[in-house]
Amino acid sequence: MTDRKLSTVSKILSYQVLIIMIIAAGFAFVGGWQQGLSSALGGVAAFIPNLYFALRIVRSSGKPARKIVNSFYAGESGKLLLTAALFIMIFKVPNIEIIPLLAGYITALSVFWFALLMR
Repeated sequence: MTDRKLSTVSKILSYQVLIIMIIAAGFAFVGGWQQGLSSALGGVAAFIPNLYFALRIVRSSGKPARKIVNSFYAGESGKLLLTAALFIMIFKVPNIEIIPLLAGYITALSVFWFALLMR
C-alpha cells in the first residue's frame, strides 16, 4: 500500500478516536460519567472493528487481486463478528445508557461519510 493510502487510513482512524473522545466528553459533561462511558463504549464498538478491517486490507496490499478480494470479504466478516461480540460485552456492563451508546457508535461511523465528502 502506498504511503498516501496508509496516511488516509490512519487519518480516518485518528479522526474516529478524536470524535469518540469529543462525543464522550460532551455526554459526560452534560449527563454525567455514565453517559460519557456509554458513549465511549459505543465509539469503541465502531472503532475496534474498523481498525481490524483496516489492518486486514493494509496487510493484503501488493498481493494478487483475488487475495485482496478474499481479504476484503474476510475483513468485513470479521468486522461484523467483532461488532456483534463487542455489543454483547457492552450490554453486560451495568447501567449502560442506550441513547449515548448509539450516539457514540453512529458518530464514530459517520467519520467515513465525512471523509468521503472531504475528498
